[in-house]
Amino acid sequence: MDWINWDLAINRKYYINMNKPFTTVSGIILAAFIFSGCGTKKNDRSADVLLNRKVDSVLSLMTLEEKLGQLTMYTSSWDVTGPVMNPKYREDIRKGKCGNIFNAHTVEYNRELQKIAVEEARLGIPLLFGYDVVHGHRTIFPIPLAEACSWNLELMQRSAELSAKEAAASGLNWTFAPVVDISRDPRWGRVAEGFGEDTYLSGCIAEARVKGFQGSDLADSNTLAACVKHFAAYGAPVAGKDYNSVDMSEISFRQDYLPPYQKGVKAGAATVMASFNDLFGVPATASKYLMTDILRGEWGFTGLVVSDYDGINQLQNHGVAEDAQHAGELALTAGVDMDMQSGIYSGYMSRSLEEGKINIAAIDVAVRRVLRLKFRLGLFDDPYRYLDKAREDNIVYSDEIMEHALISARESVVLLKNENKNGRKILPLSNPAIIAVIGPLADNQLDMLGSWHAAGDHARVITLLEGLKRKFTNSEIRYAKGCDLYSDDRSGFKEALDLAKKSDVVILAIGEDQEHSGEAASRSIIDIPGIQEDLAMALIETGKPVVVLIMAERPLTFPELNEKARAVIYAWHLGTRSGEALADILSGTCNPSGKLVMSIPRNIGQVPVYYNTKSTGRPFDQFYKYTTKYIDVPNGPLYPFGYGLSYTSFDYGNIELSDTIMGKNDTIKVSISLRNTGNFDGAEIVQLYIQDMVASLTRPVKELKAFKKILLAKGDEVTVKFTITIEALKFINGNLDYIAEPGDFKVLIGPDSQRLKEAGFTFRYN
Repeated sequence: MDWINWDLAINRKYYINMNKPFTTVSGIILAAFIFSGCGTKKNDRSADVLLNRKVDSVLSLMTLEEKLGQLTMYTSSWDVTGPVMNPKYREDIRKGKCGNIFNAHTVEYNRELQKIAVEEARLGIPLLFGYDVVHGHRTIFPIPLAEACSWNLELMQRSAELSAKEAAASGLNWTFAPVVDISRDPRWGRVAEGFGEDTYLSGCIAEARVKGFQGSDLADSNTLAACVKHFAAYGAPVAGKDYNSVDMSEISFRQDYLPPYQKGVKAGAATVMASFNDLFGVPATASKYLMTDILRGEWGFTGLVVSDYDGINQLQNHGVAEDAQHAGELALTAGVDMDMQSGIYSGYMSRSLEEGKINIAAIDVAVRRVLRLKFRLGLFDDPYRYLDKAREDNIVYSDEIMEHALISARESVVLLKNENKNGRKILPLSNPAIIAVIGPLADNQLDMLGSWHAAGDHARVITLLEGLKRKFTNSEIRYAKGCDLYSDDRSGFKEALDLAKKSDVVILAIGEDQEHSGEAASRSIIDIPGIQEDLAMALIETGKPVVVLIMAERPLTFPELNEKARAVIYAWHLGTRSGEALADILSGTCNPSGKLVMSIPRNIGQVPVYYNTKSTGRPFDQFYKYTTKYIDVPNGPLYPFGYGLSYTSFDYGNIELSDTIMGKNDTIKVSISLRNTGNFDGAEIVQLYIQDMVASLTRPVKELKAFKKILLAKGDEVTVKFTITIEALKFINGNLDYIAEPGDFKVLIGPDSQRLKEAGFTFRYN
């Protein structure tokens, strides 16, 4: 008897005679024997073939109701109400009508739920536990947009790895991350969760995040299954309004927005989440073109696709589904395997099957994908493998994770301005006698966690005020709030101004709170809220040195403040160890090295503003009216993509190319000298861009194609080397082919997307 028939025979006999297979010791032993594949000739079969046989073995035992239960995910409502759950959901788990739970964490709570599934349900199929571990679980790292400004792929992979380790220790095995949506519109609140405006950089980070979350083996109980989201083009909603329609050409979609998802999938992401928006007139949750043709057909993805929260039900609001049943049919047919929260698959698909609207094969395919993931996570071998209380106590908030939170926060900070006046710059601070710490975010714990801060505890956050007290032990630290974030009440101005006048330096912390960014937090005006900027101007007018820290989750507009302020830092929301990281930057203990991954506009009228715009027939000319420009502000942003200062200075040499002619099978070696000409050790992010001079379609004025983060001691010099291959020259043409066309190209290298050295070469096919 071959393996699968032997396995099925034992399974059928066992489950027919024993209604609750895992409630006895013999049941546990037999189940472990079956599901681990004991007795098989493993060396004669690939791991994948063996896995499929195990999956089919379980599938053959399932009723239709149990199959649909595996395609259903419900919330435990932890984030709103604590460790409680709708009693109906518990009963659904018990009856096999719900196989997956999200928003449940901690070993104690998840063990209680897993016990229902494993020991009380008929088949004992273990639950999958998912959660939005976007930038940390209990220990919170900087928001993803901030950490992307580190341009440090190893650091970001490590952040994901440690986030997974901490979350897995708390009973989770699936994260709804990374968010890889390209966005060029800071009105959209969820820019905080992504990696900025650039396709290439975002793809590199997507790959790093997936590898960090998943490691080399999903069965390792320190890892989580990753979920690339939101598929697809969710970051480009019309008018920047969350959940809104997305409208773009397929060329733009494939060229600019699709590649980061593909990079995440290619990196091995176990799951993908459908987005809320429509694209090409079809909601993503009902798009066979996205979920089947591209994702599975073109890319070969074999993992699980899950809807976003209530996404299937919302197909009715989109106007493509007549009712809930029809919505479920559309989603399942499109290739969405799991229904998050709608309850439509479990509630209606049996009727659709009876009516011939769907077939059992479609259901079985989706169920197989769910079971495969559970097997890969090791849940059939040990349903409680993620539920070890001693391990949870040892890992959560461990020194290893907390230390990395500090390192990550330091590298995420972007120094925008540090003007020299009377022979010196304000930063770094040199042991001032009295420091005035002012602003509504200076002593704020909750908002430093940022949006989607999972199970982070704001009571553990080190604020800016506390961080400065710990760092500047020989200085007198004085604090005044000055004003609230959104109020017009100026009664606190006097105290703040009096304090500033008696101080040697003012550290001002302003920006937005975590509720005004993230999901469902789009803004039509993206200036610094309330009267905070007025407070800043009044403090600057005192003549005292003022360092402005802008703490936010999106690029805000502040042109007037930027003009007046001598020192400006984009401090983001940096997580649990925010204050210590900022104190290290301000003191010079750590030299800032972050660079923007999203351009900062001068005003809302420039949006969207991004570095890789297309060439036009009338390019900008300040001396000729009839060219592409505004008449009231410059074309460019306040601060461009890739921009960021250091306390030291770097000098770039000239670009050297190994050749000026490149064939299709050739490479060109590119080198440029970089010298630290300042008085501090520091890190510089060297950026390489390519410009296609003539093509069959209009092309961007430049595109990022490579970068390196180089640490240099003061006075040191290094030659930075890159290699250009044909991949750097390819684009989507009018036939939607990904090709490189012969012609002339520019290589541009520099510290940001505007200050660039250049050289040229010619690409030929021969």
